[in-house]
Amino acid sequence: IIAIADVAAYVSSDSPLDREARMRGNSVYLPGAVIPMLPEALSNGVCSLRPDEDRACLAVEIIISSNGLKQNHRFVRGLMRSHARLTYTAVQQVIEGQIDESDLPVPTGVLHHLIGAYRCLSAARTMRGTLHLDMPERRILFSDNGHAEAAIIRRQQEANQLIEEFMIAANICAAEQIEAKHGICVYRVHD
Repeated sequence: IIAIADVAAYVSSDSPLDREARMRGNSVYLPGAVIPMLPEALSNGVCSLRPDEDRACLAVEIIISSNGLKQNHRFVRGLMRSHARLTYTAVQQVIEGQIDESDLPVPTGVLHHLIGAYRCLSAARTMRGTLHLDMPERRILFSDNGHAEAAIIRRQQEANQLIEEFMIAANICAAEQIEAKHGICVYRVHD
């Protein structure tokens, strides 16, 4: 189950806030700063899936086979309560066996099942010959007074790829849902 905050539960359609968000299109992430699509009270508040707090969400439940093929999916609106806010570093440590998931505030087995499902999806995507860009990311380090001091190169780790793989799966399900309703879709096609 992949869940995102249900912004529509908090922002009415065609309200001034909705019109402003549509005009912005998305949040813009810059080195050391973010220009949010929504006000911070929403983006970091009620629209943030904070641990131990009930939050409205839109979720897709995806059933995948052991060879990484999607069998079916369904979207639901719901109320969720996150167990923990995990970092990529902590999840990567579980992947590498440096720590066990029992060291984190998550139910037993959750991360190991998630990692297994990710590896199935990833293997199936590789078999399809999909585009895979493993490009280093540059992160700008700033001094206390806001001046750029250095740029460090970070490579994506498996924990980052895990999130991306599930986002791709959720986006595929969303596109199929829109197509089934004969809605308008925008596709990215990479030759």
